[in-house]
Amino acid sequence: MLESDNNRLMITGASPGVGKSFIAANLAAVCAQAGQKVLLIDADMRRGHLHHAFHGKGIKGLSELLARRISVEEAIRHSELDGLDYVARGSVPPNPSELLMQQSFHDFLDTISQHYDLVIVDTPPILAVTDASVVGKLVGTSLMVVRFDTNPPGEIKAAKRRLESAGVRLKGGILNGVKKPTSSRHGYYGSYLYAYR
Repeated sequence: MLESDNNRLMITGASPGVGKSFIAANLAAVCAQAGQKVLLIDADMRRGHLHHAFHGKGIKGLSELLARRISVEEAIRHSELDGLDYVARGSVPPNPSELLMQQSFHDFLDTISQHYDLVIVDTPPILAVTDASVVGKLVGTSLMVVRFDTNPPGEIKAAKRRLESAGVRLKGGILNGVKKPTSSRHGYYGSYLYAYR
């Protein structure tokens, strides 16, 4: 994020089920433990479930905030971890993409960015809906999570193209769920595994 225009980071995925919300929540926790003040936003207003990681409820979150039914103070919740706050997805709205395009979302991001060291936005998969394309234009850094043995190269390329055609430049990817073959004791991690047996 050294060359980023702001302190906002988007985590998206190529397709559902790749573990992007898991990655986003854990990254937020690690950064908070390192002393940063972090806000994690669940921008997947259709199927987001980040609130489960904090044993909270999905209602009274981002969708209500963007529809101006609750205030920023009501939307932001504190976690049990010092330095980590989050915004749940809210009630499922009929028009999530349109809500993200409204000025209220821009204003919200601009306001909270001044109060946190890092703002992480978890979005729906880019090949499923266009939400990540909307959010990606408002963040300084965008990362895409892909899952080992789940996302074929063609799907990853298509996801990258879709973001780029919307003007969103990916800064990198996260390969999740890598499995070491059980039939071999060698390979990339072989020497490390051997050294610690």
